[in-house]
Amino acid sequence: MRIRRGRRRVLAACALAAATLLTASGCAGAGEASGSGSGTTITVAIVANPQMQDVETLTSYFTRTHPGIHVKYVTLPENEARQKITESVATGSNEFDVVMISNYETPMWAKNGWLTDLQPYADGTPGYDPGDFVKPVKDSLSYRGDLYSVPFYGESSFLMYRKDLLAAHHLTMPEHPTWAQVAAIADKLDDPKHNLAGICLRGDPGWGENLAPLDTVINTFGGRWYDPQWNAQLDSPQVKKAVNFYVDLLHRDGEPGAATAGFTECGTDMAQGTAAMWYDATSAAGSLEDPTSSKVVGKIGYVQAPVEKTPSSGWLYSWSLGIPKTSAHQQAAWQFMSWATSKDYIKLVGSKLGWSRVPPGSRTSTYQLPQYEKAAAAFAKPTLEAISSADPGHPTVGAVPYTGVQFLDIPEFEDLGTRVSQQITAAVAGQQSADAALTQAQQYAQTVGDTYRKH
Repeated sequence: MRIRRGRRRVLAACALAAATLLTASGCAGAGEASGSGSGTTITVAIVANPQMQDVETLTSYFTRTHPGIHVKYVTLPENEARQKITESVATGSNEFDVVMISNYETPMWAKNGWLTDLQPYADGTPGYDPGDFVKPVKDSLSYRGDLYSVPFYGESSFLMYRKDLLAAHHLTMPEHPTWAQVAAIADKLDDPKHNLAGICLRGDPGWGENLAPLDTVINTFGGRWYDPQWNAQLDSPQVKKAVNFYVDLLHRDGEPGAATAGFTECGTDMAQGTAAMWYDATSAAGSLEDPTSSKVVGKIGYVQAPVEKTPSSGWLYSWSLGIPKTSAHQQAAWQFMSWATSKDYIKLVGSKLGWSRVPPGSRTSTYQLPQYEKAAAAFAKPTLEAISSADPGHPTVGAVPYTGVQFLDIPEFEDLGTRVSQQITAAVAGQQSADAALTQAQQYAQTVGDTYRKH
């Protein structure tokens, strides 16, 4: 508790400094989008991903029409944000009025009574149209039929590849590749002498970092975390084969420093032309097609997540916005959230920042905008196909007692997944074998499984 309170004091001090000095000096990640003065100040905790940085840039448009609401952001790297937001909400702190969470936290936190039911707000806001949300994403953010967070963007996963490099090597990417085919292509494209990795895959630890893509590989290789009786399965032949494949592929054809590379690092590698392929979130495509940040615009092809034994393997995920029950400014919080997840906000991003930077996968109407159809011609259809084909209820070959593709819908997974991911990172770094990593991971998983077996 001392540590948690200490963190809160540090964050509060940073936020105060940002509000007073109107500068980012000394308080990394904390900023205020609107000026001081009378009115209501809401504190918004978000993840430092490109689309979230865009909303900070555009918040002045919100404050122009809502002059009585001041928005103060606490922006943190993904792993740090997950931990901080979880600690804050779980302990009943009222430091945040809006939190960026996902379809992992939303149903569980709603069941725990930690989140405000947003359905009455959504239904009562003219023009908001919650029925326009992409259905699989909307369903994943609901509890007992009501929305408890609203999607900022939705995603699945797919394979991104350099069409020009494959053509130069007389290679063809199948529309629905297997992992064996992807590995064979990576072998041929990998060119360390010319600073080109055959493929970029996340190696950075974190249940939302390296485990996200790796779990889809485990699933499609026929592996699973638990059998229906909650017996841990992380040392099974199927899981061992999948993890050894992933680690070996990174060792052979992956990016330099793979053990510290996550979504952001792989995105930079792909955009700067130092990776030939990248398997990751569909939401990354917009950045790759943005000429202000990418050197490979128009050179990228997009195909469905590679498979082995399952018909599909892509994950389902949404960064979304929720209101903790403890917020004292729920009406103001909703006004901000409904703006940031509205049809008008999507048009604002397109007109001010570029249509390739529009938050994808949240609203069906986005895919009917002529400007977005043109800008996203290469990846819009593959994105929707990936989201619609994701199957959180049946992620792998065998039966499982949990729901989720790249995560398990149990509260213990945040800690369990992090511990397992650290073992995987050690294998990627060459500090231990993949089998040794899984031996330790199996022990972690069985400890959790035992608690469910007793029920």
